[in-house]
Amino acid sequence: MNLADSLDSSMARTRLQHCKECGTFGLGSECNECGGPMESAAALKYSPEDSQGSRRRKRQDAGSDQWIESLPSPRKDGEEE
Repeated sequence: MNLADSLDSSMARTRLQHCKECGTFGLGSECNECGGPMESAAALKYSPEDSQGSRRRKRQDAGSDQWIESLPSPRKDGEEE
């Protein structure tokens, strides 16, 4: 694999889109299957120096009981710690 191939493969990941309505993947802004809107499929990069992190946590009310209950758990429903 040469440098151009590796650049093309990483660039494709950033252009990959996911349909909000039917869940298919593509590279356009409109879904080829249902015509619905597409959104970026790649997750945002994490940075420990996140300048907006405190605002985002405040907006999501991170740390509240309701926020903690909404988090996914590896335990099955009804299972105690």
